[in-house]
Amino acid sequence: MPFQLTAAQHEAYDRDGYVILRNLFDAEEVDLLNRAMEEDPAIDDNALIRPDQEGFGTRITLWNRAGDSVYGLAARCARMVDTAATLIGEDVYHFQSKLTAKNPREGGAWEWHQDYGYWYYNGCLRPDMLSCMIALDRADRHNGCLQLVKGSHKLGRIDHVPLTDKQNEADPERMKHILESHALVYAELDPGDVLVFHSNMLHRSDKNLSDRRRWTLIICYNATTNDAYESGDDRSFSPLVRVEDSAIKAAGLKFSTGDQEHFAKRAYVPDVGVAS
Repeated sequence: MPFQLTAAQHEAYDRDGYVILRNLFDAEEVDLLNRAMEEDPAIDDNALIRPDQEGFGTRITLWNRAGDSVYGLAARCARMVDTAATLIGEDVYHFQSKLTAKNPREGGAWEWHQDYGYWYYNGCLRPDMLSCMIALDRADRHNGCLQLVKGSHKLGRIDHVPLTDKQNEADPERMKHILESHALVYAELDPGDVLVFHSNMLHRSDKNLSDRRRWTLIICYNATTNDAYESGDDRSFSPLVRVEDSAIKAAGLKFSTGDQEHFAKRAYVPDVGVAS
C-alpha cells in the first residue's frame, strides 16, 4: 500500500519541527542505496572533507539534481516527494542531496546551525524547505546521530557566525538561551528510517568516536515558488519528475551517468560576517 503521511505525523512536524518516519525504506532499498554510496565512482570522485574545529573530518558528497541513478530515484519517488509537498504545502523541487559519511573514530562534529542559515544566502526568500535524512546505518548518540532543538523552527532564522572556513554556527550567545528553554532530542535511527526536519530546525551532531560508521543520505526539497535566485551555486528550480516507489528496486544498482546530478565541487559556506 502506498505510503501516506498521517495527520498525527503532520501535526508532530508542525509542532516540533521534525518527524521520524520509521522503515520508510525497506532492507533491499537500503542495501541498494548503501552500495551506490560505496561503489559509484561519481560519489567517491566528488567527495569532500568537511573538517570540524578539532580537525576531525566528515566525508561528504553533494549533488544538485535528481537523475536516474538509484539515489536520484530515491529523491524522486512518490513517498518522498509527496511527503515533502504535504509538509511544505505546495509542489516541491529537488534542492540538493548529499552523502554524509562519519567513519569510525574520525567522523567530525557539526555545530549548531539551521539549514536556512545557509540557504538564505542562495536567494531562497522563505524557509519553505526541508531535509529528509535517510539512515543507511544505525545512528545513535554513540556514533554521532543528529541532535535537534525541539520546536526551534518557530524561532525564525537566527544569525550565524563563522566557526571555521568550512562551517558556520548559530550565534553561540543566543544558543545558550535557546538550550535553556527548549528540549534537546537525539534523533536515533535504524537503517531505512527517515528523519524529516524543517529548514529552520536547529541541529548539530557530535564526532563519531565509536567503532561503527554513521552514513546518511540527506535529500532536501524547496517549494517551487521559493526558487533560489542566486544561480551561481546551481540550486535554482529544475522540474522534478516524480516516479512510483517501485522505481528504486526496478532500477537496481544504477549509478550516476556523470552529467545528470550536477555534483558540487565545493561545499557552500556563505560569508555571514558577525551576528547582529
